[in-house]
Amino acid sequence: MISLELIKKAQQNISKVVTKTPFAYAPILSQMVGNEIYLKKENLQLTGAFKLRGAFNKIATLSENDRKKGVIAASAGNHAQGVAYSASYFDIPSTIVMPEATPMTKVSGVKSYGGEVVLAGNNYDEAYEYAIELAKKTNKTFIHPFADYEVMAGQGSIALEMLEEKPDLEVIIVPIGGGGLISGIAVAAKTINPNIKIIGVTASGAPAMYNSYKSGTIQDSVSVKTIADGIAVRDTNKLTFDIIKRYVDDIVLVDDEEIANAILYLMEKQKIVVEGAGAVGVAALMHHKIKFTSAKKVGVVVSGGNIDVTMLNLIIEKGLIKSYRKMKLIVTLIDKPGSLMKLTEILSKVRANIVSIGYDRTDVNLAFGDANVSIAVETKGLEHQEEIKKALFKNGFRFVVE
Repeated sequence: MISLELIKKAQQNISKVVTKTPFAYAPILSQMVGNEIYLKKENLQLTGAFKLRGAFNKIATLSENDRKKGVIAASAGNHAQGVAYSASYFDIPSTIVMPEATPMTKVSGVKSYGGEVVLAGNNYDEAYEYAIELAKKTNKTFIHPFADYEVMAGQGSIALEMLEEKPDLEVIIVPIGGGGLISGIAVAAKTINPNIKIIGVTASGAPAMYNSYKSGTIQDSVSVKTIADGIAVRDTNKLTFDIIKRYVDDIVLVDDEEIANAILYLMEKQKIVVEGAGAVGVAALMHHKIKFTSAKKVGVVVSGGNIDVTMLNLIIEKGLIKSYRKMKLIVTLIDKPGSLMKLTEILSKVRANIVSIGYDRTDVNLAFGDANVSIAVETKGLEHQEEIKKALFKNGFRFVVE
């Protein structure tokens, strides 16, 4: 069983390798939600996520003989990097089975730590099944990403660090995928202070643990789809579910739009890069998914920062459009010399900075002699965009806003 003693022992095991990450006050977020919010920045961990804690502790507790045979793991990325780094530290071989859709940043991260990567399955659960079979064939030790007491104990060291810095913490908000992180944190925190509240957050596209918690019985999902790939777990694990039922006070859901908003907020206001799974706690606060009867001192676990650059770019682009800082237009004009120059002059007069432009005269829906100009401009808010539209309309341009 997992216990405070096991977690304290894990903290000692990992102390020479794992970074004690910042637990910092977030003034703008605190003002926004009316509570005293502190962020535990595990995105600044050595491998970019909290998973190093559990992986290292598990491998550290293996016998010398088992370590020599090597280890194998299944992971969407962060556990993979934790296992690969830990295996490299102990100078033993590691094989990591990852879902085929795993972001390249996480695949390359595993390889950089010396891990052998095998891509298999459409999600974590399919990769897990493949890894279990591979472990049997190769006689390597399988390092479970969450359903293992030593792994949970390593993750629970986060709560010890948070409560060492803020012993009067009243609430801890934790992302949930398989449930190992919140299990370790909840056991540590509740044993130290039974009155502290533990709130879990899951992605609406991977709601297995949420549905299980609310119904009181294990509920698996048919499929998962979320930008929070680090918590995209299809099935509920009984070991972590039993701990969560006992120690966790509530679980809430956030959707991908809310997660994306939180990623953009954390980058702009907190100056930190966070992946989808790491942003769910902040998303829950920003979108008022957690109700407080009075002002509380709240710790939020920002679990990781290994976000794919392509996904980050997409989130930024969509965020700029939603916040009226970027505008995309398709303008239809007469295909003759000077028409495009007239359009750009009008945009210049209303201080719209062009960032991209495309010209198409071959669209089958166009009348002969017309052309479509796809144009993206930087704008300064909703009023500025209305000004641009009025100027285009006044000068006789036909256009649509994408």
